[in-house]
Amino acid sequence: MSMRIGYGWDSHAFRPGVPLKIGGLSIDHPEGLAGHSDGDVLLHAITDALLGAVSAGDIGSFFPPGDPRWKDADSAIFLNVALEEVQTAGYQIVNVDTTLVLAAPKISPIAGELRERVAELLNLKPADVGIKAKTPEGLNADHVAQAHAIVLLERIEEPADLRAITAAIDEQRQEEDVVKDLVSQAHGIAVRPPFDTEDIT
Repeated sequence: MSMRIGYGWDSHAFRPGVPLKIGGLSIDHPEGLAGHSDGDVLLHAITDALLGAVSAGDIGSFFPPGDPRWKDADSAIFLNVALEEVQTAGYQIVNVDTTLVLAAPKISPIAGELRERVAELLNLKPADVGIKAKTPEGLNADHVAQAHAIVLLERIEEPADLRAITAAIDEQRQEEDVVKDLVSQAHGIAVRPPFDTEDIT
């Protein structure tokens, strides 16, 4: 079975006066993440991982930051486009693993809810989504949120019914080929004329 791996990374600075949204979840916090869209650093990283896994480019090639259409846009829109690219390429998601790097807010109290929301957006089971969080110790990045994401994809197999139909068609074609060969061989055999009593002397 064909498998593919994609990796995505994104970062946004915190800014007062904007709502905080991570993983499609609105979080109560004094500051939000600055960005042309809603600044959802986690969904951006996952989007890039999905696009990269099928060699479809990156989030910027689909949604240029200078395009006014995407100002304050819900990042779930970006994610849906990436999911369409994955499906078009003939793949489906096996699992997703992510790591958030930020000083605040604390992710552990909402990790379960965050996992369920991301799983819902990706049409996965929560058990297939990993959410981890680290503090940026020694990185001098206390006012920045970063996200790392890795996705594993597998090639979509043909449905069993479709495989059965394909096999039946192939078998029928083989039988037709056998019949054609037999007919062709029969035409190549000289047919003996019927017995004529006048030939007897």
